[in-house]
Amino acid sequence: MDFESNSWIGERLFYYPRLFGGVMLTAALLGVSTSYLTGISAPTLPHILPNLSIFRKKKRGKKRIRVYVDGCFDLMHYGHANAIRQAKELGDELIVGVVSDEEIVANKGPPVLCMEERLALVSGLKWVDEVIANAPYAITEDFMNRLFTEHKIDYIIHGDDPCLLPDGTDAYALAKKAGRYKQIKRTEGVSSTDIVGRILSSARSISQDCSNSSLPSKDDNMNHVHAEEKMSKIDHISSFLPTSRRIVQFSNGKVSQAIPSTYL
Repeated sequence: MDFESNSWIGERLFYYPRLFGGVMLTAALLGVSTSYLTGISAPTLPHILPNLSIFRKKKRGKKRIRVYVDGCFDLMHYGHANAIRQAKELGDELIVGVVSDEEIVANKGPPVLCMEERLALVSGLKWVDEVIANAPYAITEDFMNRLFTEHKIDYIIHGDDPCLLPDGTDAYALAKKAGRYKQIKRTEGVSSTDIVGRILSSARSISQDCSNSSLPSKDDNMNHVHAEEKMSKIDHISSFLPTSRRIVQFSNGKVSQAIPSTYL
């Protein structure tokens, strides 16, 4: 009987050597802990697990960074999109402020696209999480506090081109003073003003081509003169809306205090 039981155990040890080794190793460790660590209490697994759960909760509850960038976004182009993309890289959630028509008129001149059209363009970008309509052109103290309290904004972002108000002051001075300002790189070579200039230039060329395609009558000549005068006035007005890129080029980095720069 003893022989049969011993042979059964031997067969099991032969087929399950790893299991047997693990059992023996566990028994040995338990023996060492009871023999040599008498009087030393170690935390058991149930006591450790609650502490681990605290770390997991802290990791899951990490605050998401919310950033704010604003602009006119008139005749939206790839420079606008690039600014919004860069702003999103500085946080987890991006809130975009679209400046009101009235603020644009007061600081830059009338926009080509109205508020509803500009909102639709900005809202369609994949980097935008929220949109604030009728945002002010300058970051005022009241609006900044509203951003921090109502919208939980962590940082206000703008391009590295200067944005000046008609009185020559920095539109983002308060955000910089509060230490909640971050800067992104402006996309060179494109602006809404440049696009308007291209459109006017193209329209002028088309007008000249049409006038030269047929023999003009006396009335046609008069109409052409009036058209030339209107285009000249438009070009004159457009020349007083320089982009910040051109301002920097002609001033060696020192922006005139008398001319407000275009935004984005």
